[in-house]
Amino acid sequence: MQYVLSVLLFLSIVGWGPFSFSSIPSNSWIDNETRLIKAHANNIDSTVLKLSLKAYLNAEQRGLDRKALLTVIDYSKPSSEKRLWVIDIKHSNILFNTWVTHGVNSGELNSSLFSNQRNSLKSSLGVFVTDNAYFSDHVGYALRVTGLERGINDNAYNRGVLIHGAWYAGSDVAKRGMLGRSWGCMAVDKKISKPLIDTIKNNTLVVAYYPDRTWLRTSSFLNSLTT
Repeated sequence: MQYVLSVLLFLSIVGWGPFSFSSIPSNSWIDNETRLIKAHANNIDSTVLKLSLKAYLNAEQRGLDRKALLTVIDYSKPSSEKRLWVIDIKHSNILFNTWVTHGVNSGELNSSLFSNQRNSLKSSLGVFVTDNAYFSDHVGYALRVTGLERGINDNAYNRGVLIHGAWYAGSDVAKRGMLGRSWGCMAVDKKISKPLIDTIKNNTLVVAYYPDRTWLRTSSFLNSLTT
């Protein structure tokens, strides 16, 4: 069985023949992918990564991601740490690992309060899919995201929750002890915001994690797979 799994993974990487993640046992794939990714990013929590990979499999089976890219944000970490990873699923590699802000009303150094409501100035949890990139009058080059979970983040698009660059999300600010805070957007270091946005725009998955009991218990993306 291990030999068959290895062959299937190899064929998916080199692009020989049709391949679907549903053609291998999901738990085996998640465990193997976690091991490979952790070799490139030991600062990502294994539990968070496994949950995010499960969400990715569910989204992939629903046709929500066609680029084999996954962005993970771990809001259980303080903003002084690099807590955003862009993962190339096909090659089990890390494309970006950087700082990301949380909302001004979500907390200070650590975030603990999240919302789906307009004008809350809080971050949203859950599974999102990226939309198009555009130039905003307020924040410059930015990426829209659509929340996929009803009652958890499905107001994100109308709230104007964006991924964008900000001066207060860079390494120099992080070294002072904490990042600045947004109005709920996922702001990243302005120096890498454009290449990051161009990489993940147009239908790739974003998982914003926090150990919220309601979300962990009820999310259809984090529980049993759709097939």
